[in-house]
Amino acid sequence: MKNITKSYINGEFVTLHGTQVFNLINPTNHQPVGQVTLGDEEDVQRAIAAAKAAFKSFSQTSVTARIQLLENLKQAVSKREKELIEVMILEYGGTRQFCTMSLQNAIGSFDNMIDTLRHFEFQRKSGNTFIQLTPVGVVGIITPWNSSNSFICSKLATAIAAGCTVVVKPSEMSASQTQLLTECFDEAGLPKGVYNMVNGLGSVVGAAITNHPDIAKISFTGSTVTGKQIARSAVDTVKRVTLELGGKSPNIILDDANFEQAIPQAVLGAYMNSGQACIAPTRLLVPKAKLEAVNQLAKAAAASVVVGNPANDATNVGPMVSEKQFERVQHYIQVGLDEGATLLAGGPGKPTGLEEGNFVKATIFTNVRNDMRIAQEEIFGPVLSIIPYENEEEAIAIANDTMYGLAAYVTSANEVRALKVASRIDAGRVCINGFKHDPMAPFGGFKQSGLGREFGVYGLEEYLEPKSILL
Repeated sequence: MKNITKSYINGEFVTLHGTQVFNLINPTNHQPVGQVTLGDEEDVQRAIAAAKAAFKSFSQTSVTARIQLLENLKQAVSKREKELIEVMILEYGGTRQFCTMSLQNAIGSFDNMIDTLRHFEFQRKSGNTFIQLTPVGVVGIITPWNSSNSFICSKLATAIAAGCTVVVKPSEMSASQTQLLTECFDEAGLPKGVYNMVNGLGSVVGAAITNHPDIAKISFTGSTVTGKQIARSAVDTVKRVTLELGGKSPNIILDDANFEQAIPQAVLGAYMNSGQACIAPTRLLVPKAKLEAVNQLAKAAAASVVVGNPANDATNVGPMVSEKQFERVQHYIQVGLDEGATLLAGGPGKPTGLEEGNFVKATIFTNVRNDMRIAQEEIFGPVLSIIPYENEEEAIAIANDTMYGLAAYVTSANEVRALKVASRIDAGRVCINGFKHDPMAPFGGFKQSGLGREFGVYGLEEYLEPKSILL
């Protein structure tokens, strides 16, 4: 059992003023793996004070110095790659496949921001005016449990590139992962106060960060409900806010697609990160004329999905992160049944032999109407809804008939046709013919999937304020 009693403030692991203890539970078998002491408002005050003091000098550092710090961070995290993967599997229950990819993304975020910095113009001219892009100030970073270290690395890399200092509130459920990552950051030799981390509850530590006048910006990844609360709180001190929120991503399979390839791919995509992914394509839109063939292909694909021990290389779907999340997914499966959707695969209860953990069967509903709750609400588990459409226009209408707009997917034998469809979908990122990721492209949501963008030039500019100097 790991006992985490300290947070990281002003370049040191420090004893907390807070005393509340949170138990860390292995979602695979419900066995305790550790405890973490949670911070309180006083701990947040100390962290913000350290970040504010450090900002005075760090905001003036050169691009060359920041690039070196990002290189140091990359090397420090890379050295403990295997440990970081294993602790994520243990504490979060992510599959080895996903955790390995997530850690590679975390390491890559430093290289990506180094590349962005090398080509970024902090000084520009607009009309007759000299423009300086200056660091916004102290940034509050609030991250979820579904890919904790990747989010922290990406946001920290961007903040450092901009010349900002940070106070991080990770999910308390990811404390072991954050502890190991923070040890990496400590080894990287960041100037004191640039990176500060306080474990704690959102209602305590998160609220204290959001409400503090010395926090200039919040970068949050998580649920839409929490994002709205953060945005409301940030208004009082006019904080800059970047919110990457929920999704209910459509996956449109056009009638000219190779269905034997596209449907199994769509099923596995819906189960990415065990379904606990905001970009997961959980609404599969298919031509009504081909629904029966789609059902057969999807059912066969679900039967081949391996639900089980996340440490095994072959596992596709691990446990839900917590009993609460397991119950949430079970609730939605029952909602789907009650709404009259046809259960094609999976269903209520745990898979045979996996009763000790938070495991959910790989579930597919078909004959789903887009007004059903399972089609409109984010479930965050391995539950796929197959929705038939009559024609291309209806497919686009169904895809856009949601409060979300984070990601979308289009598959077609004709790339030009797919591009035309993609251009009409209300989503921050649309992938054509497969699941793709470009860490230099802007990432963020339309509608209630968020505000602002992350990654590359667009992400860096979110941490900067333009200053006009009229000569």
